Amino acid sequence: MQSYAMLIEQTGGPEVIRRSEIDLAAPGPDEVLIKHTAIGLNFVDIYYRSGQFVGRDALPLPAILGVQGAGIVEQVGARVETLRVGDRVGYVGTPGACADRRLIPARKLIRLPDDITDECAAAAMVRGLAAEYLLRRLYKVQPGETVLIHAVTGGVGLILCQWAKALGATVIGTVSSDDKAALAAGYGCDHAVVHTRGDWVERVLAITDGDGVAVVYDSIGKDTFMDSLRCLRRRGTAINFGTVSGQVENFALQALLHKSLTVCRPTLLSFVEDRDEYEAAAADFFDVVRRGIVRIPNAQRYDLEAAAQAHADFEQRRMSAMPVLIPRSA
Repeated sequence: MQSYAMLIEQTGGPEVIRRSEIDLAAPGPDEVLIKHTAIGLNFVDIYYRSGQFVGRDALPLPAILGVQGAGIVEQVGARVETLRVGDRVGYVGTPGACADRRLIPARKLIRLPDDITDECAAAAMVRGLAAEYLLRRLYKVQPGETVLIHAVTGGVGLILCQWAKALGATVIGTVSSDDKAALAAGYGCDHAVVHTRGDWVERVLAITDGDGVAVVYDSIGKDTFMDSLRCLRRRGTAINFGTVSGQVENFALQALLHKSLTVCRPTLLSFVEDRDEYEAAAADFFDVVRRGIVRIPNAQRYDLEAAAQAHADFEQRRMSAMPVLIPRSA
């Protein structure tokens, strides 16, 4: 079957992304052929494209970008019993999404509920499942705790903020402007700290009466992580789950000694590799969306062939919603 994809042959800026025609074989015994209706764009795609991931973390080139999508099952392999032609499905964590069609192992797919749209799933599943493990498994947020979320108006940040509030936490979030502070407040952030104005660490400590927060959720990396440690309470936890500003390097363990701190650098893949955990995490996320606990803003749509422009806009923070790429055949 003839298809097309947006791929890279070398790492670099958005300009390295190009369209390529591809031939798809029939599904293998445990595979499914899906027709994409929407494809999510995440910062991990920027990391892969720009070359921030190296060695075993990098994608072999040439590579089709994209790690999450939603679509319709068109063919199933001989041993696939869990899915049928016509099923609506979504997935996370499997590179190769930026194509109008793709082959994918059936075990990687989650059947979408009727009340979850394709665009919502494509835009938010990676972010929502990340929030699930960050709040409920890696560190279990307890009622009455105070948490700090960097980039609280970002895709993961908004979900973390709303879900943490529902768990009974007080949320402090960092933002870059007063407009974003107002946006954060609209999603339940108790204290929006504009990090470009004054010492944000001192502001966080003042909000907590000097005690510090129970956990920091840091998707920024190099520019914020060491200062994030100063915001923690005794025996607090710092979680770096993204590196927008670059990798955290030359980290001294002795920095954790004074308050017996815990530091984690997790990845979503480790929390959805087990099929039962994957299904449970997706069900939990869909449930909080369904009940209105977590509101997902309408996605910002781009044509799939405009993937380079979407990357540029996303990387330069020129978008106000979670982006999705729409194949012309959708």
